[in-house]
Amino acid sequence: MKLKSILTSALAAYLLSSCGQTVKTDQTDFNNCWTFHLVKDTANFNTDYSKTDNETKNWENVRLPHTANIEPLVVNNQWQGICWYRKTFNISDYSKEKKYFIEFEGAMNIIDIWINNKHIKRDMGGYLPVTADITNHVRAKENTICVRLDNRDNPITGPKPLKILDFNMYGGLYREVNFIEKNNIYISNPSLVDIEAGGGVFITYPYVDAKMSEVKIQTHIINEGAKDKKATLKHIIRKGNEVVKEFSIDINLPNGKEGVTSCNTVSINNPSLWSPANPSLYTLQTIISDESGKEIDSQTNRFGIRKFEFKDNQLYINGEKTYLRGVNRHQEYPYIGYALSDNAQYRDAYKIKKAGFDYVRLSHYPHSPAFMDACDELGLIVVDAILGWQYYADNDEFRNQCYRSAKQLIRRDRNHPCVLAWEVSLNETKMPIEFMEVLDNIVHKEYPGENVYSCGWMPQVYDIYFQARQHRILHKDEMKFDKPYIVSEYGDWEYYSNNAGLNQHKMPKNMRVEYSSRQFRKDGEERMLRQARNVQEAHNDNMNIPATGDGYWVMFDYNRGYHDDIEASGVMDIFRIPKFAYYFYSSQRDITNDSDCILKIASYWDKNSPTDIKVYSNAEEVELRLNGRLIGRQKPDNDKNSTNLKHPPFTFKIDEFEKGELKATAFNKGEKIKEESVFTPEPPVKLDCEIDISGKELEAGCNDVAFLYISAIDRNGTVNPEYTKSINIILPDGIELMNKDEVKAEAGIATAVIRIDEERGSKKIFVNDGEISGEIDICIK
Repeated sequence: MKLKSILTSALAAYLLSSCGQTVKTDQTDFNNCWTFHLVKDTANFNTDYSKTDNETKNWENVRLPHTANIEPLVVNNQWQGICWYRKTFNISDYSKEKKYFIEFEGAMNIIDIWINNKHIKRDMGGYLPVTADITNHVRAKENTICVRLDNRDNPITGPKPLKILDFNMYGGLYREVNFIEKNNIYISNPSLVDIEAGGGVFITYPYVDAKMSEVKIQTHIINEGAKDKKATLKHIIRKGNEVVKEFSIDINLPNGKEGVTSCNTVSINNPSLWSPANPSLYTLQTIISDESGKEIDSQTNRFGIRKFEFKDNQLYINGEKTYLRGVNRHQEYPYIGYALSDNAQYRDAYKIKKAGFDYVRLSHYPHSPAFMDACDELGLIVVDAILGWQYYADNDEFRNQCYRSAKQLIRRDRNHPCVLAWEVSLNETKMPIEFMEVLDNIVHKEYPGENVYSCGWMPQVYDIYFQARQHRILHKDEMKFDKPYIVSEYGDWEYYSNNAGLNQHKMPKNMRVEYSSRQFRKDGEERMLRQARNVQEAHNDNMNIPATGDGYWVMFDYNRGYHDDIEASGVMDIFRIPKFAYYFYSSQRDITNDSDCILKIASYWDKNSPTDIKVYSNAEEVELRLNGRLIGRQKPDNDKNSTNLKHPPFTFKIDEFEKGELKATAFNKGEKIKEESVFTPEPPVKLDCEIDISGKELEAGCNDVAFLYISAIDRNGTVNPEYTKSINIILPDGIELMNKDEVKAEAGIATAVIRIDEERGSKKIFVNDGEISGEIDICIK
């Protein structure tokens, strides 16, 4: 990942002899030149590929991140089983006086690691880093690392078996792998040293105020040399390129693996405080030098100074009362499962922020470090979760796995300013009180001090009560508590299961689809408007209770193990294309300048369209015209489902359909600030192509993946929602199509998932359906 702790002088210099690639000393990338083998018949497989003399000539050459299996769009039978990875490498400056580590950011689920035929580590869990000290197992000449993964159902890690699971757990080395070289005096890795509230660099904020704030820096340093040493520890705090604070201290380092912890607190005058509206970040550079002044290790961490506190159970960020409008997220992409590039992770976070959300719940497992970095940058508050969903095993192996995961999660993410709370709870699972008490204690022991919060879906024990709206409707007695409260999920299940209790009565099951929030774009305007009405009603209702935030279920459509279709309650589909509900949420953000105005006509305006026109906007007034004729200029709606909304939608009534142009104009303080038009769709004449950038340009050399949107447009540039043809795509060398199925349009837009290889520069993509065509020039940096 790009913005993790940067290990400068400690990074490896190594030659990947299997592909002739030389990796320089200023990077950790260990992602190239792996070979991969998927075991087809796991039950009858007994070959031990950990032995370097076993034949692997038919293995596939891959670059990480990598998914074990390319799945179809609708995943009815996700692959589970055993797969193998292997890589050879040389360490060009090998020394017995140095330390060598390998770090896997994500490997599903049980991982076994061999170095040069020797088994060195087994781990499990799938979502948190696995780091191994390989110092005593590598050599100057060629080395071979072999990895065996097993993502079959696991009773120790949980959750429920895939066949009854509401999400998928895709296999592979699906995040980055880092090779780390250090001198024998070094800043430790918190996941390896296993020190409570310790290890590595730990940054906290004992006092936060706009005039002056304190930053506490705790650094753990190990001396594995033969003798005790003296060294200098230097900290440099920067805001951009400006040095804000710089100081050094002398330290004594006795030899041994226990290490020494240095704690230092500094004050920063007039700090720029981190918040969703102002995601201001500082950089801490930590440098260790020997007695001669030579730098022997360094590390860079980003941090943001902020204070989360609750007063009368309401959230205050840096003293300002804040309601968190949020959403839940699953981390999968179509076809490639979890194997997103770091850039793709950023693009997801960018979309969440653009959709009007300031908070995201990471459901129901730890997400990528790259996604956490993006949340820091963009100002997205995070609730960070351990793995858990409707599963508890009453044995010590399972409980200890949960305890260990909670510790490792906090040690990985504790320096991220975006983290509000730690969801050390097994979602929708009946848990013993004693179990919850241990998890809650882990949070406060691993992150001691004030303004640190655990949260869970049961009202007992945890600092913050996380309750889904459907549970609140069915179990009103659970509202009797005195603690901060966040609506963890809403807007989906209560409508899907017909227990919303508000705008719908019990109805026949065959009407469930029509009234559900689970609507595909292909289902048409009426269905997408139904979803948008549901989420408006539910979000409005959430503000009738003493909640300090809510999280809609869910941001993106996703696959799940227990059902044979895609779960479609997302405000964007699985390809990240918006539905009408997206614009409801984006319109809830206030306008700070004219470019922030949201104006969306939620209509295709064809002969089958509703004649009650919904317009989503955060403007004070909206005017609607049909073919130049004024339909009305009005304030936002004032109905029972808009009473608590910052910016209710606008509803205009038109007597009958008339082909042509609907034009909306937004006004603030009487001044026109934005216009939007919708034209009745005509037959398509062109395929219009667009690459989804979402804040990150396409990048070579990192297995970057992105969406190519292909829209069938008419002479007015209007997408024709009736268009459903298959698309032929002609890609240049260096770009790979990841779709396992044909690329077929849904509601006028077809989507290809493309992967970028090592080649930079300008390229051209051509598309056609046999009758109309299109092309796009793209630039890969």
